[in-house]
Amino acid sequence: MGMGVSGSSGGGGRRRRGGRAAAMHEINITPMVDVMLVLLIIFMVAAPMLTVGVPVELPKTAAAALPTEQEEPLTVTITADGRLAIQTTEVADAEMIPKLTAIAAERKSKKIFLRADGSIPYVRVAQVMGALNAGGFNEIGLVTDGDGPGFGAGATSNGDSSGG
Repeated sequence: MGMGVSGSSGGGGRRRRGGRAAAMHEINITPMVDVMLVLLIIFMVAAPMLTVGVPVELPKTAAAALPTEQEEPLTVTITADGRLAIQTTEVADAEMIPKLTAIAAERKSKKIFLRADGSIPYVRVAQVMGALNAGGFNEIGLVTDGDGPGFGAGATSNGDSSGG
């Protein structure tokens, strides 16, 4: 039973050679966490800019936001000069209902969002809402900016809640 006993200095595990520390074999995750936090902030800032690219001046209301869904929301936009766009693609008035009917046939949800510039006359918005309904979308959400004038405690008709 040739068991040999090596000379130990009590530690048994790691030894030092020439005053140097032994190489560390664990992964340091601190830099990885820092990178992940930076990426998270970048995506949080960039995500709202990726929704719809047609610029409109939305009216301000006190309405709460609608809950989100798994399917990408379909958006129709009425620009300040009255032109129509489905997502970011401009569409002529005569092509609106056939395109919406084709899109509705492919989608599970019959929900659609309507973005209209605040300067658009109500009659134009009503016409587009009728076209959306005729195209197969019966759940129409009107997109507005929050923190606008509202009805209720502390709100006045012009949206000034300063009480002055």
